[in-house]
Amino acid sequence: MPSLQGLRRKIGSIKNTQKITKAMKMVAAAKLKRAQERILAARPYAKKMAVVLGSLASRANRQAHPLLRKSTGNRIELLVVTSDRGLCGAFNTNILRKAVEFLRQKQEAGCTVTVSVVGRKGRDFFRRRPWARRQEWVGVFDRLSYEHALDIGGDIVQQFTGGTFDELHIVYNEFKSVIQQRVVVEKLLPIESLDQQAEKLGGGYLFEPDEEELLKALLPKHIEVQTFHALMESAAAELGARMAAMDGATRNAGELIQKLTLYYNKTRQAAITKELMDIVGGAEALK
Repeated sequence: MPSLQGLRRKIGSIKNTQKITKAMKMVAAAKLKRAQERILAARPYAKKMAVVLGSLASRANRQAHPLLRKSTGNRIELLVVTSDRGLCGAFNTNILRKAVEFLRQKQEAGCTVTVSVVGRKGRDFFRRRPWARRQEWVGVFDRLSYEHALDIGGDIVQQFTGGTFDELHIVYNEFKSVIQQRVVVEKLLPIESLDQQAEKLGGGYLFEPDEEELLKALLPKHIEVQTFHALMESAAAELGARMAAMDGATRNAGELIQKLTLYYNKTRQAAITKELMDIVGGAEALK
């Protein structure tokens, strides 16, 4: 028969865990509202910048701008955006699985692949994997700001124009809702979709000073904005995944407490019955 004291300790421990998971759910919910507001504000800006650049690129010589120029090389880098902390369900697992699938496909196609990582979970994962890691950024999501996008985007542009790699892809979790995130793989460099964006425009623009100078200044800014957009999407998706995971953990803890309490009561009742039977047996023996 299990110890009643051991059962009481186990029930108390699960109750303490339940309080922690409930508090973590509330913290994630409070942060998620602000993250959602930032995402809603950033999405139109990122899309409009792509449209304006599409109009510029349609008039410019693509070979004159390094970020538009296509290379014949096969060196590919993947920027993997993960979280710094765990306890967020399958958030990181889905990203890393998609990243590994992408890297293996490119290797099978004869490409040379490297990895840059945002977040501790991705860094720790790829430390134990055979792919070369070029750059790492950790602690980004503690206080996410545009300065982080400047740092990451500036490094990407510098390495691409310097010939370190020929293509750059990014994988991250796009925020859809509290209970739904979508793993996205996008090609950032070289920029290819701008001409398609330009064809959708109904009219033209008048530019000052000229298209070439504006394109030279705005293309790096475009990479920074898209990087910041991906970071904000990932931050909001992480909070949504953590909120859902902690809500599930809190409910599971409640169910486990109920089962253990019922088992505790049955065990206690059995112990009391046994003691009563011993007393009755002893009294009968004295007659």
